[in-house]
Amino acid sequence: MKSLRIICAFLLLIAVFCSCSLDSKYSSEFFAMDTVMSVTACGKQSETAVNAIADEINRLDRLFSVQNKNSEIFRLNSEKQLNPSDETLELITRSIEISSMTDGAFDITTEPLSRIWGFYSGLENRVPSEKEIKAVLPSVGAEHIKIDGSTVSLDKSTSLDLGAIAKGYSSGRAAKILEENGISSALISLGGNVRAVGTKPDGSPWSVAVTDPDNSSEQIGVLSVKDRAVVTSGGYQRYFETNGKRYHHIIDAETGCPAQSGLKSVTIVSQDDTLADALSTAIFVMGLQKAETLYNDNNDLFGAVLITDSNEIYITENLKDSFSSYHSYEVIKA
Repeated sequence: MKSLRIICAFLLLIAVFCSCSLDSKYSSEFFAMDTVMSVTACGKQSETAVNAIADEINRLDRLFSVQNKNSEIFRLNSEKQLNPSDETLELITRSIEISSMTDGAFDITTEPLSRIWGFYSGLENRVPSEKEIKAVLPSVGAEHIKIDGSTVSLDKSTSLDLGAIAKGYSSGRAAKILEENGISSALISLGGNVRAVGTKPDGSPWSVAVTDPDNSSEQIGVLSVKDRAVVTSGGYQRYFETNGKRYHHIIDAETGCPAQSGLKSVTIVSQDDTLADALSTAIFVMGLQKAETLYNDNNDLFGAVLITDSNEIYITENLKDSFSSYHSYEVIKA
């Protein structure tokens, strides 16, 4: 499911950029990182900037893809040692840091687990046996990644997947390209990862919908943001069903199975696109109680909107002035 959030974000682009003159507004939609992406910018260099973003994201996709045989990640997974580009090295290093920050809830070594569950194109979704899962688990964990200078090494059975962090990194690069081209009003939508650059052309904050995980055509609230990344992860986005049970694609590295944390949607707001992307996955795995602890320790770095399996909504205190909803919600205080 490519998510109706993409469609909603695109319609939002059309509406909010009406005050931007036609000769200075430019929009583009393209496919990369296995999803539809769109960028709309307002400014004299908007066309140049947006086209440069598409080129850059496609370049990063060629580096980070887990299935492209020419990518650096594919080569690293195959050869177990590589001197990668600066971008790949930076992203692997950052992933290890966030893994430590989240006590392993964020983990880029779950590729073998995702594979036996069939969560890659060309594979059939299936529920692996407990024996299969136990055979893979010993190779999962950031401790199986070694970085020595510019060389990355993996243990024999370890493989990486940057899918839970690559779009965030790419969103940050896109925002930098806009800044370099003097663009101060833009909206980036990378398959559900939304980046608000500056404000709307009229100077007001951007409005980003938080999707109802039980009905993707509806929203449970709206965030008013500027210069922030807004990233949502949920079990409703990509899944399969067997014998009446749903299995989603967000794997808990500890159990080897789709995470069952009591949360069904996590939205992260942060100035740091890469962190927002990774934490949306990590907190989905961690659950509400651990998420509260993480927020208390790092409330200067991110805010969150959490929806539980029982449809309770929680928002962190630092979002109380920017979140609105017709539904009741509780505030997590720092």
